Parts: sequence; C-alpha cells; structure tokens
Amino acid sequence: MSKNPASSGSPPKIALVGNPNVGKSSIFNQLTGLNQTVGNWPGKTVELAEGTLVFGGVTLKVVDMPGTYSLSSYSEEEVVTRDFLLGRAADVVINVVDATALERNLYLTLQLLEMGLPIIVAVNFIDAAYHKGISFDFKSLQESLGVAVIPVDASSGKGLTELMDASLRQLRSPEARRSPARPKFGKEMERLIAEVAKELTLYKPSLPDGYPIEWVSLKIIEGDPEVRKMVQLPVDVQARISEMISAVEAMHGEPANVIIASERYSLSHRIVEAAQKPKVESMNAASGWISDVLTHRVYGYVVLVAILGGIFYLIFRTGGFLSGVIDSAFASIIAYLASALSFLPSIAVNLLLNGVVFGVGAATSIALPYIATFYIVLSILEDTGYLPRAAFLLDSLMHKIGLHGKAFIPMLLGFGCSVPACMGCRIMETRRERLLLGALVVLVPCSARTIVILGVAGAYLGIEYALLIYLIDLLLVMAIGRVLFKVLPGESVGLIMEMPPLRMFKPATVIKRTWLKTKDFVFTALPLIVLGSVAVEAASSLGAMDAIVNSISPITVGVLGLPVAAGVALIFGLLRKELALIMLATYAGTTNFALIMSPAQMFVFSLVMVIYLPCIATLAALIKEYGWRNAVLIAAMDITLALAVGAAASQVLAVIGV
Repeated sequence: MSKNPASSGSPPKIALVGNPNVGKSSIFNQLTGLNQTVGNWPGKTVELAEGTLVFGGVTLKVVDMPGTYSLSSYSEEEVVTRDFLLGRAADVVINVVDATALERNLYLTLQLLEMGLPIIVAVNFIDAAYHKGISFDFKSLQESLGVAVIPVDASSGKGLTELMDASLRQLRSPEARRSPARPKFGKEMERLIAEVAKELTLYKPSLPDGYPIEWVSLKIIEGDPEVRKMVQLPVDVQARISEMISAVEAMHGEPANVIIASERYSLSHRIVEAAQKPKVESMNAASGWISDVLTHRVYGYVVLVAILGGIFYLIFRTGGFLSGVIDSAFASIIAYLASALSFLPSIAVNLLLNGVVFGVGAATSIALPYIATFYIVLSILEDTGYLPRAAFLLDSLMHKIGLHGKAFIPMLLGFGCSVPACMGCRIMETRRERLLLGALVVLVPCSARTIVILGVAGAYLGIEYALLIYLIDLLLVMAIGRVLFKVLPGESVGLIMEMPPLRMFKPATVIKRTWLKTKDFVFTALPLIVLGSVAVEAASSLGAMDAIVNSISPITVGVLGLPVAAGVALIFGLLRKELALIMLATYAGTTNFALIMSPAQMFVFSLVMVIYLPCIATLAALIKEYGWRNAVLIAAMDITLALAVGAAASQVLAVIGV
C-alpha cells in the first residue's frame, strides 16, 4: 500500500500518530534533536512538526502528527491526520500508545488497522507502567494486533533503537509493508460491512487512491459526514444502505456508530486482558495521592490558585525585569550608534536607530523575557501532567464563554504579554475555539497596558478607578466571549481528556521545545515589527506626525472627547503600549498629564488604551496564528470596541458631571 522508498528521490517519511499526552513529542525530540521545523497543514491552522535523523545510514523525515483520540471527522486534528495517512504520505506509521492506559489507547490503534495501514505500535511509558504495577506480554500484543509492537520509554530513550530498526525493516521489506488484517467485529456488523462494500463495488464510486473499500463502507455505516459527502451515492443506493443499517440498529437497539464504538472497545479490552500480566504491587502510590489532591473540589483550587499565581508572578516579574534589562541595553546601543553615525544625515540615522535597531530591540525584549518564559512554563506543566488537571478544574467556568478549561492558561498569560497568550491558543482542539480564544486574549490587559492604567488612572485618579477599568475589561471579555460563542460557526468541543500520570519534567525536552517555539516567533514577527517601527519613524522624521495627529482628531476629539495630542499615544501605542505615555509626554512637552487632560479624559484615555489593540507584535502573532483576514477582523473588533466603549464612557462621565 505504501510507496517504495527506494524509488523515491525524497527521504522516507515516518509519521508519529497517537492520543494527546502519550509522549509522541518526546519521541520526536529524541529522534530529531534540534533538526526540526514547524508549519501548518495547507489551508489549516493545525500545526505539524517535522524533523530529520540519520539511522542505519538512511536519512529519514519524522512528522509529529497532532494528538487525536480517534479518526472521525469531528475536529481539524482528526481530519488532517486521517487525510495524511490515507494519502499514504508516510512510508512508516508509528502508533504511539501509553502503557499506563493501553486499553483506551488501542481504540485509535484499531482504527488505524481498519484503514489498512502497516503500522508499528510503540508502547511508551513502560517504566511508569511498571511503577504502577502494570506489565504486558508484548509477544501476545503483537500476535493479537498482527503488527510489530515495540516497548519504549521516550524520556530515557529506552527502546528507540529497536523502534528505528523495526522502521527500517518495514521500509526495506515488501512483506513488512503489507496491509495487516482488519480487526473483525460481530457477525451482524461484519455482514453489514460486506453488504455495503458490495453496493459500493457495484456502483464503483470515484474514491481517492489509498481509500480501502471496506474502510469507506465502515465510515458510511458510522455516518461520517466527510466520507458520505465524498462518495455521493445515488438515491436508490443510499436508500438500500440506509435500510440495511436500520435493520442492524433495530437488532441492537443502538445507533450504528455506537455499535461500532462498542465493538472496538470490547476488542481492545480482550486484547489487553490477554496480554496483561498479573498486577504487582504499585511502586508509586504517592503519585495517585497527589493526583487526587490536585483535582479535589476544594484543595485542587487552592493548589491551582497558588500555581497560577506563581506563573503570573514569574512571567510578570521575570519578564518585566528581563525586558527592562534588554531595553536598557538597546538604549545604550542606540546612544552609542547615534554618536558613531553622527556624520550621516539625521533622517538616515533616525530611520536606522529609531526604526530598525529599536524594532529589533522591541522584538527581542518580548521574545526572550515573555515568550521564552511562557514556553518554559507551559512545557513544564505539560511534561509533569498538571495542565490537564488545571483544565479539569476550570472547565465549568470557561464553558460560560464557549470554551473549556485549557483556555484559562493563555488568558492568564495574557496579563504578562499578549504575544505568548495568542500563541498559547494552540492548545485548543478546534480552529473555532482557537479563533474565539485568540479574539479574547488580546482584550486581557497585558503588563504594558497595566503601565498605562497605573501611570494615568492610578496615579492621577486613584487606585479605585484603575480597578474599575480592570473590572470593565473583564466584563467585556465575558460579554464578547458569549457573543462570539453564538456567532462563530461550528460546535464547541467538550473537555474530553485522559489524566496522564504525574511525572518529573525533563529539562532537555523543555529547553528544546522552548527554543523551537521561540525562534519560530522571532523569525516571523521580527520583520513586521521592524517594518512598523521604520514606518512610524519615517512619518516623524518627515514632519508628517502633526498632520497625522490632526487627521485623526475627529476620532480623538470628536468621538472620545480627548485632546488632540492623545492621537500620538494611539499611534505609537501600536508599537508598544509603554511608548504611548512616553511619546505623549514628548509631544505635549510635559510628563504632568493633569495639565493636558481632565480627570474624565484621563479615565477615558486609560480605558481606550486598555481595549485598543495591544501592539504590532500582537498583530504579527495574530497574523501568524490565524492569517491576515482573521487578524484584521480581530484588530478591527478591538479598535471598534475601544472607540465605542470610550465614547460611551465619555458621554456617561459628562452626564454625571465628572
């Protein structure tokens, strides 16, 4: 079924497939080291990581497919994985399963076998299973599944050499590449599959290469919408098939897809029961006790608040400190270069220093302190197994805005910096949820916008007004979340995840993953940030800033009731919100904002700057994650919302005489 790698000019490709949290990424990192790239599936936001390795003198490509619990068509991850595998884009398919939850993991394995894929099963976490008193007869597993089964432990690298040896055998041997026998169901279901396959064979629908007729029959019986749309059967054929399916459903008293799912779980149970050795005494009872505490309806929230507070403090304080150090370093560099380049025309010096160098400094002071810190924390939470537990605790709260528990992590990190918060939305399962969450995290007041709140409302009006702005922003997040939940097409996905065992994280894995994600942002966002810096500096150097500020006065003065000078803050705030106050003070010639704004204007100004699009780096992150169209729509929503709320606040304050 798979193409012969010897006849292809490109390196053979190995696909890693499995449920979330089964250690696919750890195996991927062990195999590929730093030889990795990350990209999106064409036309999708689903991310694929690809790397290379040389084993046994053969150069191999390794693809880490998105984690998925099944191969139905209910999420982008499932569709992308299924299309990739059915298209025979991989020469070797390695199905990674968790030894501590083997019975549930084999549900996906059976679906891969139904597709006629000559897979290799890598049973990961064998050491963790042993510590829990679980062990298997792998020869029995291999005989039951009809494919090679290799025990591995990705964290230590145990079994990976054997896994690659099995992969090379499959590449080199036509016998090893032969499609395994499809798992068999009960008599009634097998008879139904055969009858539907016969109808399809007689009708001869136009199917893509690599789509087994029995698998297509099975998907039609399950009611898979993608397959049914692809096959396009005549009305009479559809009627006969529907009649046959209805007969089996009446016999079992269940829908066909439920019958098939039950058959798979039953088969999985029998396979594991036959292969599992007598349970020995668990060597890690403490892990289960800790897990119970972390998900407790009282203590779990106490631990959660402590951990999230620690994350917030770490990113806010560490990120802020490192950002300040980097900003100071670039300020010194700019001052030195200004002296060294004094022989050049001033406009050229300004464009180079305040445009290019400043832009690089702005990107660096975001990427290293905030994004790198974010990915370090996120990797640790993932590797230890805590992230699913936090998601479980917060699931009911996040469902109020059409999301689930995992969405709280990017939203919390938005208080530190909007850029890693946008990129953190990747942890959501569907494109709809990622887009909804991406539109909300940019409304969370980041540390830069906190500077504006405290530097204006807090300093001149009092801390109670600063807290009121935070409250208004939180209510907006909840309200916009509810609206988008109703407006965006698609269905919400519930929080369905298995609690992985608690483990100690591996520093090497955390560092590799952090570097891979951080460099991806820098190389993508840096050109956009520098371009924006140069454009703003060019406008200032050419004396066009006054004209630009006056041109937007109908908005700043007419709509928001702010002084004309506030337009400078709106413009430079697009680069970085900290610049808003600095450039406003420079343009107005004073740092005493009470001289240029009334108390009501200061409140409206702070409120608008908090809701307004965070910065150009955030826009770059939105473009990377969601594409130009959706990024522009989110930016337009933020700007419109800021103007509407600002105008409403201005009118209300005028009425009550503030």
